[in-house]
Amino acid sequence: MAQEKTNQHTGRAQDKAAGAKEKTGNAAQAAKDKATVTTQAAKDKASGTTQTVKDGANDGKEKTGGFLQKTVENVKAAAQGTTETVKNTLGLGGDNK
Repeated sequence: MAQEKTNQHTGRAQDKAAGAKEKTGNAAQAAKDKATVTTQAAKDKASGTTQTVKDGANDGKEKTGGFLQKTVENVKAAAQGTTETVKNTLGLGGDNK
């Protein structure tokens, strides 16, 4: 009778241990799944942020390029105008024949 009670207690303890082990495994898997989802969300957000920064940099580059091109054209036009004025002043221009 004592052996039977001992076996019952041992069986219950083993059942409880198996249940606890299963719960722990489930909790660990849930934590792993959540970490995976969180990591992927962070990667997606970082990727989106990187793309936004690249787009902004490209926009700035295009605007700067356009500004510089316009400035170069203005300087060339001013230099040409000055050259023509000097030629005309010295009588070297084509209009003073």
